[in-house]
Amino acid sequence: MEIILSTRNPSKVVQISAVFQGLPVVIFSLDDAGILGEGIEDGETLEENSYKKAYFAWEQTRKWSMADDTGLYIDALGGEPGIKAARWAGEAATTDEIRAYTLQRLAHVPLEKRTATFKTVATLISPTGEKYFFEGEVKGILLTEPCTIAQPKMPYSSLFVPHGYTKTWAEMTTEEENEISHRGQAFRKVREFVGIRCA
Repeated sequence: MEIILSTRNPSKVVQISAVFQGLPVVIFSLDDAGILGEGIEDGETLEENSYKKAYFAWEQTRKWSMADDTGLYIDALGGEPGIKAARWAGEAATTDEIRAYTLQRLAHVPLEKRTATFKTVATLISPTGEKYFFEGEVKGILLTEPCTIAQPKMPYSSLFVPHGYTKTWAEMTTEEENEISHRGQAFRKVREFVGIRCA
């Protein structure tokens, strides 16, 4: 089975492809598939944005297509940035700029109050257009300063420590992160769904 993963984010491609290891599945990014452009994330929910991105790839290929959208909900900021986690420092903000903006917004919040929740919705669209949604969620805390280099295009990866753990996402191996992360949870559900169809 070939699946188009509607992203150009190299970190996502590595993480999500690892989830599908062991299945007769080949994951293609937009770049791999030679698809120009990308889906517009102008929805009001994670589900809407995830679907828009998956539909963008499906519309051009009519192959199995999938995408995810992730939100970060910081308790001390009333749930901000929510679905705008990748854009709240500005549409063109870099990974480092988003991380710096986050730390600025939380500058006067003590560590024990810097709790946050990551939520992911993954969408899978079949060649005939059926759509399926899968969710994942993990709670944790945002550090007062980064402890390592952030993963490419993942500004919170060097700040967020999941509850019950001592390492940030960026300090974990891909396998460790996939085991517990919001994205890993959602795509393991996709894997289970796809696995039934590959059997």
